[in-house]
Amino acid sequence: MPLIFLFGTLCHLPLLRAVAGCEVPGVRAALRGFRAAWVAGQSWPMLERRDGAGAEGLLIEPGPEALERLDFYEACFGYTRRKVEVIRDGAPIAAEAWFPPADAAQSPGGEWSLSDWAAQWGALQTIAAGEVMRQRGQIAPEVLSARFPIIRARADAYLRAGQWRRPGHAGRHMPAERIDHHETRHTYTGFFNAEEIHASHPRFDGATNGPLARSVFRVADAVTVLPYDPVRDRILLVQQFRFGAYAHGDADPWLLEPVAGLIDAGETPEIAARREAQEEANLALRELEFVARYYPSPGGVAQVLFSYLALADLPDGMAGLGGHADENEDILSHLVPYDLALRMLAEGDMADAAQIISMQYLMLHRDRLRAGVATA
Repeated sequence: MPLIFLFGTLCHLPLLRAVAGCEVPGVRAALRGFRAAWVAGQSWPMLERRDGAGAEGLLIEPGPEALERLDFYEACFGYTRRKVEVIRDGAPIAAEAWFPPADAAQSPGGEWSLSDWAAQWGALQTIAAGEVMRQRGQIAPEVLSARFPIIRARADAYLRAGQWRRPGHAGRHMPAERIDHHETRHTYTGFFNAEEIHASHPRFDGATNGPLARSVFRVADAVTVLPYDPVRDRILLVQQFRFGAYAHGDADPWLLEPVAGLIDAGETPEIAARREAQEEANLALRELEFVARYYPSPGGVAQVLFSYLALADLPDGMAGLGGHADENEDILSHLVPYDLALRMLAEGDMADAAQIISMQYLMLHRDRLRAGVATA
């Protein structure tokens, strides 16, 4: 089997183990004539040719199955192996390394730091790699490449939920560590995933409930934002076709909603809110007001929503078509006066949970928001 030189994220041993499926010992080595640099604006490294430099990394000798798994993982990013010569203990060694396609549009940034990358991205990438490797032999690498942003977003959401600590003013504290997890069956894998989780959990009376089998729809965390113009006293709503409403038998599945979208890996909810407002409604937001962080349907949907109300300028004529063309979005925005919005809420025109919650927040804070503009 060939010796393989690793210079980037796979030098993070938890990630290497997740991809290879086993422990793969390695020794330090260097690739002369190259330096490891961040890809400008991205969260992974590249090799840049540079005389006198030496990219530090690991030299490994994986077994046949581990090498096949590593090849599959790298193929998801379009990388293939090439022959290289590395230096180990001062002596040249023939090896191979993965390189991107020749036409890859990558510009080098600053000096690559594995420790910096691991601190921000290591756990996320290891979880994402686990989802990728589960699909080896089932889904082509190029398909997984297209799905990788949502895979990373799911991993980011999972880590974010694990760090969430609610005040606990009421209720009994029941930490997740008390749950006995038996098995997870991945019943459907696509842009979104479905899982069947088998687990037992403690009952409030001290007994054990289970084993239980429950299906869960795994999405990724999302953000919603309701734009409000306190001067003109109006909100902006977006309208689009919703498959969930259609599948449920809704007679009019083009729903009116706040601006919304999934939170990309590495994004804060606030950044995602501003990005989505620009993409869906060509709208630049001013101040963001946090409304709530909540599970929309925790019985079977693994997702948290972050809802905001945003101050914005909403002049006549600014509503219209929007949406991200690459995501097949077809969105029509509408300007709605506050009094009409109240009527829509009371009479059922607002059928989206985030819209109802955000509208109720506006009802509570409208006087303060309008007074703030009057005194500015």
